[in-house]
Amino acid sequence: MNTGVKITAFAAALAATFGTAYGVGKGVGPVDEPKKAEHGGHAEAAPKGEGAAEGHAGHAEGAASAPAAGGLQVSEGGYTLALDTPTPAVGRSTLKFAIKDAAGKKVTAFTTEHGKELHFIVASRDLTVFRHLHPVKAVDGTWTVDADLPAAGAYKAFADFKPADKGAKGAKGVTLGVDLSVPGAYAPKPMPPVNPTADVDGYQVRLGGTLDPGKAGELRLTVTKAGKPVTNLEPYLGAYGHLVALREGDLAYLHVHPNAGGPGPDVSFTATAPSSGTYRLFLDFQHEGKVRTAAFTVRAGGAGTALPAPSEAGHDAGHDAGAHAHG
Repeated sequence: MNTGVKITAFAAALAATFGTAYGVGKGVGPVDEPKKAEHGGHAEAAPKGEGAAEGHAGHAEGAASAPAAGGLQVSEGGYTLALDTPTPAVGRSTLKFAIKDAAGKKVTAFTTEHGKELHFIVASRDLTVFRHLHPVKAVDGTWTVDADLPAAGAYKAFADFKPADKGAKGAKGVTLGVDLSVPGAYAPKPMPPVNPTADVDGYQVRLGGTLDPGKAGELRLTVTKAGKPVTNLEPYLGAYGHLVALREGDLAYLHVHPNAGGPGPDVSFTATAPSSGTYRLFLDFQHEGKVRTAAFTVRAGGAGTALPAPSEAGHDAGHDAGAHAHG
């Protein structure tokens, strides 16, 4: 059988598959989504100390209840992610989009969080490509950003933002998601295997801790270079690390930020998975003036989901590499 198929046929299959249910890891059954939290798609413990990101209003700090899965809808809370470029070409393309309110008008006022008014993520449906981009907003509310999409296939874009504060309680954060397709012959890649170590640009990042459905757990990532701990990580968007989790199947989005801590080698996160399943974790960290991304596959729920402590995850576990970049 010819492994390459046209993207139009693949997109149709995706619509039929993901329109009714989401996939989970092998041998792990789905569970009901928890009641939607006030700030969908986010679960963060408000970090403290030097270089730590400021906590969002309305976020539970280490809460035991699972957050709502974010990014599953193109419209939510009176806002819509309107993508003007749904079929970009292979390679470097310019993406344009806007956030529209319930009246269909482009939103121009946002609350700055972690140094940006809006965070924009693009990931391939097979979770082998991840882009954390920083679009530029025009006066009329149109956002523009260049993205390197290395292969044809189905992708999903996420807009993570908080509208300008309204009233005494302030605005709530919103995460919206929309599909985009890169035309051409497409052969999906398999999900990278579960692995507690990842190598990127000469750095090794080791993952330990737990990611549990409906229960807060600690994820600990340790950064080393040439076998030596990196103790001078640099703040990136106001924090020593940013972590995005995407669920296999529907690409449900979970964005977490670090707990209190210093500039390495360990960066700790408190996270709660919205359900059992297989997830890809993408850690952004900055060192020597450059942002790098380490990626991991983990399973939440079921037997054998606990990760080893960072000190126990050696080089013999193998390495995880993928197409990850920043704009």
